[in-house]
Amino acid sequence: MIQSDPLRRPEPSRAAATYGRVVPNFMKKGEQLYSGKAKTVFRTDDPERLLLHFRNDTSAFDGVKKAQLEKKGEMNNRINAFIMQKLEDAGVPTHFVERLNAEESLVRRLDMVRVECVVRNVVAGSLSKRLGIEEGLVLDEPVFEFFLKDDVLHDPMINESHILVFGWASAEEIAEMRRLSLAVNDVLKPLFSAAGILLVDFKLEFGRVGGKLVLGDEFTPDGCRLWDAATQKKLDKDRFRRDLGDVVESYREVARRLGVPLDD
Repeated sequence: MIQSDPLRRPEPSRAAATYGRVVPNFMKKGEQLYSGKAKTVFRTDDPERLLLHFRNDTSAFDGVKKAQLEKKGEMNNRINAFIMQKLEDAGVPTHFVERLNAEESLVRRLDMVRVECVVRNVVAGSLSKRLGIEEGLVLDEPVFEFFLKDDVLHDPMINESHILVFGWASAEEIAEMRRLSLAVNDVLKPLFSAAGILLVDFKLEFGRVGGKLVLGDEFTPDGCRLWDAATQKKLDKDRFRRDLGDVVESYREVARRLGVPLDD
């Protein structure tokens, strides 16, 4: 387990008990800063805090396939808040501050690194395609990979040399991203296992704040693969990618098994 981080978020404010659709009056929602495939980021009246809005938009294959799925944004927001809290409690530093309402959370503003970190516990997805290994092989130890965050280039796989030469991160930051990614795996793999869910793989993004790297973006079924441990039924966004249906229902099932509050 890693040590506690001095940059941990402050104690929850009175927003923690506010779950309406309006941002509490002490934290004003400002102009839109960025809109991605399924989230929109807004400024707040605090320059060090941003508002993260989880939308119902769903996409796959770099936006080629799109849909609106009712309640998906809420499910992702609730699951993300729960996971980020678990990681913070275990000493993994994150940008998460608190969940404000059904679809919005408050986060710390980060200088994001243009690198995605992927941890794989089971062969699936692109790893299966690249290496010609059948999906479902449980790995003796996790595989760790880097990808460049670039939708136009389809997030190509990169290595440490690329990251260093092109100045995307320092050698120290590379080592820290790897360390934190594996620490996240150490925390979440048994957490999901206890819920009867196999944590197949997941993607993480990191950012800089106060001279340190912390976990940013999100941890939801949109960015990881989750299989029922007994049946290998897919409980993640592969249900949308592969036209399996019941996407939001599966996300809700993940939340229920983990013990995520769904009625506040």
